Amino acid sequence: MRLMSTKAPKEKVIFHIDADAFFVGVEVAKNPKLKGLPVVTGEERGIVSALSYEAKALGVVRGMPISRVKREFPHVIVLPGDYRSYVEYSERMFEIVNRYAYGVEEYSIDECFADFTGLDRTLKKSYREIAEQIKKEINDELELSVSIGLASTKVLAKIASNWVKPNGLTIIEVSTAPEFLAKVPVNKIWGIGPKTSEQLVMRGVKTALDFSAKDISWVRQNFSKPYEAIWHELNGVFVNKIDSELKTTYLSIQKTRTFHPATNDKTFLWSQISKHIEDACAKARHYNLVPKKISIFLKTQDFEIVTVSATLSAPSNSPEILAELAHEKLDKIHTKGILYRTAGVVLQDLLHNYTSQKDLFGGTNKADKLDIIHKQIDALEDKLGKRVVYLASTKKALDHKTIGTEADELDRDLLFL
Repeated sequence: MRLMSTKAPKEKVIFHIDADAFFVGVEVAKNPKLKGLPVVTGEERGIVSALSYEAKALGVVRGMPISRVKREFPHVIVLPGDYRSYVEYSERMFEIVNRYAYGVEEYSIDECFADFTGLDRTLKKSYREIAEQIKKEINDELELSVSIGLASTKVLAKIASNWVKPNGLTIIEVSTAPEFLAKVPVNKIWGIGPKTSEQLVMRGVKTALDFSAKDISWVRQNFSKPYEAIWHELNGVFVNKIDSELKTTYLSIQKTRTFHPATNDKTFLWSQISKHIEDACAKARHYNLVPKKISIFLKTQDFEIVTVSATLSAPSNSPEILAELAHEKLDKIHTKGILYRTAGVVLQDLLHNYTSQKDLFGGTNKADKLDIIHKQIDALEDKLGKRVVYLASTKKALDHKTIGTEADELDRDLLFL
């Protein structure tokens, strides 16, 4: 098999492996009686998080309120999310891919990229046979279905994996690439968002083929560097490298959760924010990061987001300090009579391995003492589990936890949430 040529000395062969309806797939693997039935997850959130192809065929869509699903589609099976199982199955799926590939980039919990260049000779199989073997092992061992795309770049491989679903295997070659790109709307190209796709359509660029056919000088004149990389990849030039390194640092840390039913209860909303501050600070300490700024936000039933930010007088990852500052700002985003469905926290302007500077008046003493205390708490929780010690303001949020498992409770960074 000859894939689209590149400028690299050796032509790249990139696989994109994408699990089909992953959350629901895991639920079916756990309970085979669900196979072939319309199933959705997200009961604990109050909205559809994931859905089976059978549910999709009925008209259910992601983000639909669970109450509407139960009312309009009474035969659909509604389940709470089990994120602990999703992470376990994800890790096992990537382990199977790692049996074969040079490097695997875990792009999200249910998809990955892998470089298979030259492995057809090593494994004495064609690339198609290797893909079929991976699909078979994932299905045999995990009872999950995946769709795989093969091409010479990550952008083309992602187009290929999405071409036939579920259980698809699609190869984009030199001779067939234009046929694929001509059928891909510009807003479906990986890396091109709604606003950019609108700009492209206004300029007469409606498909991936239209974009790839433009002169590179036109792309550089009208768009930023990332879009130049997309243009190259659509034209078969391998630019976006496989990143198989585990993430060790962050530009920002966000913690958020949707709850059901929506509420205006200010005490409850603050408790949710308090919990998120604790979780975000714990993650920051794990990576030796300290924020200079914190933002808190609420999302209404109409999906409108109200947010407020505050800058710390001195960087800190102690939740007591951030909570005190955030609580002062809550009145600016909370309005009586408005129902809120989501609360969240973002730590920003993160510093790595920050060391506090002593001042003449002892202003850093409190922060230093809290830092010592939290190191002890972190060590204790490593042995005994999470939530051994927590802020009093967090208790109401913890008491509210019902069905399902929260993604925020897991150590793994779930990029899709």
